[in-house]
Amino acid sequence: MEQNPIRRRTIMTFTYPAVFTPHKDDKGFHAEFPDLELCEADGPDLEDAIEAARDAAYNWLSLEWEEGGDFPQQTHAEDMELAEGAFVRQIMVRIKLLPDND
Repeated sequence: MEQNPIRRRTIMTFTYPAVFTPHKDDKGFHAEFPDLELCEADGPDLEDAIEAARDAAYNWLSLEWEEGGDFPQQTHAEDMELAEGAFVRQIMVRIKLLPDND
């Protein structure tokens, strides 16, 4: 029997909290993910910082998947200690995964 040429894709959705801190010069924001080691982003305004954070999380999670790693559990915002002026936004990322070519 011939294999179907259309490979089935899986879409995984992840949501992680990002801590946003205004830059000291009041020009933009810095974002970091407490659960995603060394995953950070910056933007000149909140909208751009959120988009940059989403891209950074996507890249981090995609690399983790490719390397066969485990995805960390999500920290709850109420369990975080935040610096003055910092706030949390939940960042959602969708990753399309293709099956192996076996």
